[in-house]
Amino acid sequence: MPVDLAPPNPAQLFPIPGLRIGVVEAGIRKVGRKDLSVFLLDAGASVGAVFTSNRFCAAPVQICQSHLAAGAAIRALLINTGNANAGTGADGMARARSTCDALAQRLGVDAAQVLPFSTGVIMEPLPADRIIAGLDAAIAAAKEDNWLAAAQGIMTTDTLPKAFGTQVQVQGKTINITGISKGAGMIRPNMATMLGYIATDACVAPALLQPLAKALADASFNRITVDGDTSTNDSLVLVATNKAGHAPISALDSVEGHALYQGLLKVALQLAQAIVRDGEGATKFITVQVDGGATTEECSRVAYAIAHSPLVKTAFFASDPNLGRILAAVGYAGIADLDTDGIELYLDDVHVATRGGRNPAYQEADGQRVMKQSEILVRVGLGRGQASHTVWTCDLSHEYVSINADYRS
Repeated sequence: MPVDLAPPNPAQLFPIPGLRIGVVEAGIRKVGRKDLSVFLLDAGASVGAVFTSNRFCAAPVQICQSHLAAGAAIRALLINTGNANAGTGADGMARARSTCDALAQRLGVDAAQVLPFSTGVIMEPLPADRIIAGLDAAIAAAKEDNWLAAAQGIMTTDTLPKAFGTQVQVQGKTINITGISKGAGMIRPNMATMLGYIATDACVAPALLQPLAKALADASFNRITVDGDTSTNDSLVLVATNKAGHAPISALDSVEGHALYQGLLKVALQLAQAIVRDGEGATKFITVQVDGGATTEECSRVAYAIAHSPLVKTAFFASDPNLGRILAAVGYAGIADLDTDGIELYLDDVHVATRGGRNPAYQEADGQRVMKQSEILVRVGLGRGQASHTVWTCDLSHEYVSINADYRS
């Protein structure tokens, strides 16, 4: 069961004028489940996106990057679940392009104005014929208030759909922001299998979309990990339909830019953390906060060393305060001149270690009390400077092994 994660609230999924979503069953891998989605963008929309850093990136990722680099106005997103179309070589590229061509023909746009996305099993041929056969029904089903169906339509091993929205005020106008994400395993985005789509009707200068997408990813999706594996298909897409009727926002450091960014970040954080809460087999949601670093980069290294450690993650699953494992992870994080005498370790309000060793006042019963909670804060002080970094992760359970052993069944 997901950790303190509720199903999406339909009242929070605000329609975005200028964007319609259609979701259908195309029989891509499993019968009786929604697995094909189209996002149809009105003329004038702007798009920014960030993708996996995995060198074995999937065919749709390569095509998305090419289409965005070409500079054509994006008019549609095409998303399938059940098949990642990764590790498929030239044939996978041709199949992905054929689906873009087919959707473009139906919409009367150029194929370069279509962005394809896939998620699912790696190294299997994409059933492009099934996707193409489902396009007419997906287009016919498209409507503005279809976010919940879209969240369901991109799921793989997720146990719950992930969708969230908010509203902010810009120049006296109410701005709508809604997003969806999917992912539960193979999660450590480096911009997991992760997909995220966030849209707003705000009016935003086109040149701002790409840096805005990158900033959102770095503050949210690039701070989560379930198992440390970076997917071949990670994608985060930001859409602005420019329908809200206010003057275009051209700078993030403006009052309007700040308001928009905070609203977008609120949605991105909810979606990113929902992935961790729904991590495969997860029973604990863990925040790892590292303070007092000389640089943000070294704080990040320490945080991920803790978050990726199988020994740490299994200790959390067992509620076993074997907390020397955390200190060991700090020690091997790669800070060559780390002075361990400066290390402080806390679990929530419990001061576990001080000056690099066990706190004389620490009682194991206090550590176990915290370890039994469903949400836990691990806080490490490095004593080297003012930098800090936070990541979110989960524990590692028997169920994680079972899910991934049976994934293709």
